[in-house]
Amino acid sequence: MNVSIIDLGTVGPDGDESRALAESIRTAQHAEAHGFHRVWFAEHHVTASNASHHPELLIAAAGAQTSRIHVGSGSVLLNHYSPLKVAEMFQQLEAMYPGRVDLGIGRASGGPAIDLALRPDRRSQPVDDHPQRVAEVLAWLEGTFPAEHPFAGHPLMPSVTGRPSTWLLGSSPQGAGLAAQLGLGYTFAGFINPGAAAGALQDYRRRFRRRDAGPAEPRAMLAVNVSLGEDDDDGRRLVGSAKGFYARLGRLGAAATIPPGDVGLAELTPEQRDEPTSIVRGRWPRFVAGGPDAVRATLEEMLQQSGADELMVQNLIADPEDRRASHARLARLLGLQSAARPEAAPARSGT
Repeated sequence: MNVSIIDLGTVGPDGDESRALAESIRTAQHAEAHGFHRVWFAEHHVTASNASHHPELLIAAAGAQTSRIHVGSGSVLLNHYSPLKVAEMFQQLEAMYPGRVDLGIGRASGGPAIDLALRPDRRSQPVDDHPQRVAEVLAWLEGTFPAEHPFAGHPLMPSVTGRPSTWLLGSSPQGAGLAAQLGLGYTFAGFINPGAAAGALQDYRRRFRRRDAGPAEPRAMLAVNVSLGEDDDDGRRLVGSAKGFYARLGRLGAAATIPPGDVGLAELTPEQRDEPTSIVRGRWPRFVAGGPDAVRATLEEMLQQSGADELMVQNLIADPEDRRASHARLARLLGLQSAARPEAAPARSGT
């Protein structure tokens, strides 16, 4: 099974955005060295906790500093952008790093003010046309506009023979249905909506319809927040960053920062501190944490229940060294060292 990382450009308590972005590149290099298959960069706007505002910039930088690992977006928020702009941008990245670029497409709200600031036309109310926008991105990349369409006859970089691998990201059953209908790979954000993850990924597999330019089989990816410590106590310390951040979000909103684990734990109520980090009575956790045995058991059960064939891990660990140490432990736990491939995959279409 491929195992991958999504990086948020985490801004540590004593750091700044410049350091956070440099640490994101180091994380990509570290992930490649440890056998991870992909590193994706998130898109967050006007937030104190994350420096990854425009994933395409980090993809370009990380691609230049690595040689094998897939680099991609987790995700581009298509509700804010022109489909042509997104398709052309990622086709250009594909030209730079053939066979290594992933276009992860999603949508999200940054709140009324941010959504308005990102909207190109502020004179009219936004329309929920996400399915149409995704289909248009695919049509640009694949050159499949009908002959009578006004965009037909305008091929996108015809000298670039490969295309970015396109995924739909979501945290709801609706996203699973759209990915299945369009024949795309699907990534479910289990750290956002853990209770719906297994059902959504199973539904995606059942409803998947192959598209000529897409993958031959459904590609189901489960994204989970994982803090893997040397032992259970260390795992509880590390996940204090994530728990503390979410507690701060409730109080401070976008001004919330990610605390060190021990600081985060000290700020929590007893109920928040004791929030389960493994599956309890069938209920999936928001955060998976602990030592190797506990984390392995939880991840294996999640993968079995969901039928996912790829795992993507996020964490919100404040210290970059602790963050990469958690990744390294996970690589050893899951045997990724032996899976590392020394060279980039050949260019491919729609997979």
